[in-house]
Amino acid sequence: MPIGPARMPLFDHLGELRMRLVRIVVCLLVGVCVFYFATPTMGQFLMIPIAEYLPKGPDGLPSFMAIDPFEAFSTRFKISIWAAIVACSPVILWQLLAFFLPALKPNERKWFIPTFVAAVVLFIVGTIFCYCIILNPAFQWLTDQAMGLGTVTPRMASYVDIIIKFELGFGVAFELPLVIFYLVVFNVVPYKKLRNSWRGIYVGLLVFCAIVTPDASPVTMALMFAALIVLYEVSLLLARIVLAGRIKKQNQELAKEEGAAQAAAPKTKKLKAVKRK
Repeated sequence: MPIGPARMPLFDHLGELRMRLVRIVVCLLVGVCVFYFATPTMGQFLMIPIAEYLPKGPDGLPSFMAIDPFEAFSTRFKISIWAAIVACSPVILWQLLAFFLPALKPNERKWFIPTFVAAVVLFIVGTIFCYCIILNPAFQWLTDQAMGLGTVTPRMASYVDIIIKFELGFGVAFELPLVIFYLVVFNVVPYKKLRNSWRGIYVGLLVFCAIVTPDASPVTMALMFAALIVLYEVSLLLARIVLAGRIKKQNQELAKEEGAAQAAAPKTKKLKAVKRK
């Protein structure tokens, strides 16, 4: 893959960004055109985890209500876009990462391919996790809320929209290990600080789950929160294994700084006492 120079005029950087965005858009357009004709099959596939909460049509398959013909078209379009994003995720991630590649040092570029592979795998794993584990209990909880109030009538556009938001939300959320790993790799946040600040980070992850989950139900939030906690701890473990030498050096430097601060504290108190006298 050709690597552009790190230093370029602003308009050259914008031109490269435009080129990569055009590639992403073209790839998505091709994917949408291909997947649009397969949307009935993909739509039925999306509904498998929640089939027990849907009415059945004459053919025995889950059936939805569409208010108007345009809703059916827009729903097929949404499904094809979702399928194109998932299928083209390697191309999208490759183009986004390649845009920042020239800014990296030569010894940092060795992380490019592992980062690309990990990002694609984590995104796909996130969508699979959502499909296999999240959708069924989430829709069970949501449909149970209508008990004693009325009957839930599945509307095509709203159900597909919720499922796609679930899938994309979990796919993006599962990129957390990469973020944590590179915060340590690039010395943005020391490992010890991340390790000692786990309470605040856990609270932040809980807030993130409340924002990302489209239904904000306690069931979905709890499942996503548990998954992100596991991913967070695994990412710290990997960082500790891969960067053991650097982390040890960081811990020694932090210990020296804390020792120097503690040694300077009594002197500061004595000076203040002398000034008061």
